[in-house]
Amino acid sequence: MITLQNLSYKVFDNKEEKYILKNLNISFPKGKLTVITGQNGSGKSTLMKIIAGISKQSEGNVFFGEKNIDECSISQRANLGITTAFQQPVRFKGITVRDLINLASKKQNTVAQACEFLAKVGLCAKDYIDRPLDGTLSGGEMKRIELAMALAKGGEVFLFDEPEAGIDLWSFEELVGLFKELKGKTVIIVSHQKKILQSADFVMLLNRDGQAVFGEKIEVLDMIEQPQCRKMGGAK
Repeated sequence: MITLQNLSYKVFDNKEEKYILKNLNISFPKGKLTVITGQNGSGKSTLMKIIAGISKQSEGNVFFGEKNIDECSISQRANLGITTAFQQPVRFKGITVRDLINLASKKQNTVAQACEFLAKVGLCAKDYIDRPLDGTLSGGEMKRIELAMALAKGGEVFLFDEPEAGIDLWSFEELVGLFKELKGKTVIIVSHQKKILQSADFVMLLNRDGQAVFGEKIEVLDMIEQPQCRKMGGAK
């Protein structure tokens, strides 16, 4: 569903060229859950932004199915079916949680329908549906609301950047259960959490040289557990 072809992203550090991502050739399997992991600075969030259309790769191409989407905007990619939840949720002033869910789903939801989306992320619609998206909401609450927004929008490809961040009272089991409900969709998650990694079908391990290892969960997690794999950005 999502394919990277000879994809690179480089920056200039003290006038020297540095690759954050280098010559990636990877196809994220349709209908499977892939978790991207690796050390800080290995390009995980950068890759997600490139797929979403927020950032532009330096070289190479991104395909959605057979369609080259290099020139597609964020909104065009969203209309194709790519749904993104950011690492730091965006706050929208002047609208309520209900408004946000309606905007995401492009329809007027009943209270029962909105409740279904909020319940899946551990929030009670009665307490949240009419709350404004302002500074009274904690980071964890905003994170859950953004996940509810992603569910309301739907799509064929879901991009989640560290979805567990800030969610301290909601168990990982419930979070993993949410991702399992999306099986049949192409789900790509950036995470370091072991339970989320264990829920994956495939794992992509990035290192700080822009290189990647991609494979089935059992193969890559076994590499991460090996001491020599720390060179590839494995667990310390």
